[in-house]
Order: sequence, then structure tokens, then C-alpha cells
Amino acid sequence: MTDTPQSSGERHIEKIMEQLEPDSERYQVLDTAKRFKSSWVELGDKLLQVSSRGHFREWGYQSFEEYCVQEIRIKKGTAEKLTLAYRYMEKQEPELLARRDELKPLPDYRSVDLLRQAMEEKRFSDEEYAELRKSVVEEERSHPTVLKRFKEVAAAHGEEKADPLVPVKASLAAARRLDTALRSVPDVPSSYREQVVNLISHLEGELEALETRVEPGEVNGDA
Repeated sequence: MTDTPQSSGERHIEKIMEQLEPDSERYQVLDTAKRFKSSWVELGDKLLQVSSRGHFREWGYQSFEEYCVQEIRIKKGTAEKLTLAYRYMEKQEPELLARRDELKPLPDYRSVDLLRQAMEEKRFSDEEYAELRKSVVEEERSHPTVLKRFKEVAAAHGEEKADPLVPVKASLAAARRLDTALRSVPDVPSSYREQVVNLISHLEGELEALETRVEPGEVNGDA
């Protein structure tokens, strides 16, 4: 049986590992990153330590994000989900952490992060949270299925608010495009051009008024 081809990220990590002592902490984090899919909990634990202890500075990086992107080859958002999911598991699901050496796989870290959000950010009811937890931990539903359920409950709460600026911005952009296009069309009555100009002026006023009323964090359920 042939070995699975290595990704460019895995080859990149191995090149760095070749220059390090196997018992060094930096080497161990990289080794864990290689086995990311099967050991996200361990990687979340190690990344949390790298971040909190500032090890990335000792290893020549200006920020934790830079370290994750350039050395571990994972995005900032992924690193955040990993560390937050691990912290949540440590606090809320210690029994799951205790079984991580068993053959049965742990839940997807993205689904665990949704559980964290349901408890810490979205304030699901006890019943709603228990149902979501059941789908993640007991039923072992796929992440897309868990995400769908999460969005349905969040939407029912009114957490996912529509951005009132979006339709106004879209209309303003369309009106400006129409105005530009009309300039190249001969024999367009001036009254029509004036109406478009007035519409643009009206939409600009509406947008300015909305931007004044909508405070940062009020959109998309961040209030």
C-alpha cells in the first residue's frame, strides 16, 4: 500500500522540525500540527500555551497570528477556534478530554466552538443548548448539520440581525452606475438625468443617517 502524499504544509513543517531538537517545545508543537486532524485537542492545548506564554516571540515571530500562519500553516481564525474550543472543553467537557486517547474520535473542533458560542455568546436556553450538545456529543452529527441547527436557533432568537446598511449601499451603487451609463446615451431627457441625480442625493442622505444611528456592534447579533 502506498503512503498518502504529503501536502506542502506538511513538508514545510518537516523542514523546520529537521532543524530542532525532538524534545524541544517548538518541535512538539510542530509534530502535533502534523497530526492536526486526529489530534485537534492536543494542538489547541499547545497553541494556547504558545499564545499565553509568548513562546512565538522566542521563536522569532512578531505575533501569534504570524507564527500560526507562517510556521504552523493555519489561519488566525482556525487558531482562535482551536484555542477557544479547547478552553471550553477543559471547562465544560472535561470527561471528553479524558477520553481523547480512546479510539472513538472527539467532536469536530468547529462544532465544539459552536457549543461554546451557544453558551457564552448567543445565550441559548438550557433546553436549546442541551439539544445542540446532544447532536454534537451523543449523536456525533456532522459539522454542517450542527451548524444548520445552530443557525436556526440563533435566527429564532433574532440574534442574526440584518444589516440595514446593505440594501441602501446596494441601491446607491446601482444608481451611480445608472448615472454613469446614462452619460454615454444620447438624447436622454434632462429631466430623467435629474431624477437619477436626485435619487443618488437621497440615498446618500439615507446612508449617512443610518451610519449615524447604527453603532458598532449592533449589526449581525454583536450587540
